Formats: sequence, C-alpha cells, structure tokens
Amino acid sequence: MGVRFTDLCVDAADTQSLGSWWAEVLGYTGEVTDDGDVVLRPPAGGGPNLLFLAVPETKVVKNRLHIDLTPDDQEAEVDRLIGLGARRVDIGQGDQSWVVLADPEGNEFCVLAAQD
Repeated sequence: MGVRFTDLCVDAADTQSLGSWWAEVLGYTGEVTDDGDVVLRPPAGGGPNLLFLAVPETKVVKNRLHIDLTPDDQEAEVDRLIGLGARRVDIGQGDQSWVVLADPEGNEFCVLAAQD
C-alpha cells in the first residue's frame, strides 16, 4: 500500500481571501471547490496542495504545524511579505536565523535564511 502527501489543510474564516493571499505569496494557482473550499496547486513537482477550509471559530493558540519558506534573499522576502499583509510575531523563538511572521488570519509561518 502506498501513500502520498497531497494536501496541507488550513482552517480559515475567509477561505477566498486567505487562499488568495497565499497564492500571491507562493505563486500557486487557486480554485474554489464545489463545496466552497479553496485549493491552491503548486507548480509541477512543487509539493502538496494547500486546502483552505472554512471554520466558524477564530485562531486562538500557536499553530502546531506551520509552513517554512526558504527564499533566495530572506530580508527582501520578509519585506515583500509584510508589504502583502504579513506581520512579525514573537512566539518565544528568541534570536534565531529565521523570521516568524503571521498571515492575515494570524497563522504563523517562518522565513528561513537562504540555503547555499
């Protein structure tokens, strides 16, 4: 029996708005599913889909699972993401090589230092 990692699901108050934001961040293509969820598909070979699911409650605690982004230029990418509506957050990470940001609904994600 085989298994594939196909979707990373993200709870959202506004699936279309948050899905559009992440599509802009990642350059993924998005579509609304028949049941109103939003699925973002990466370029071929680019990893799993992101599936945004509508939930009635708001986020209240730190994520147990998060996305790491590895850009060519960390500082420029952090500036770009903040310009798109992300914000810096302190989850107790201290002084690290990565930067912790939150998307417009408060979901934390990390921008790692460029890899050689």
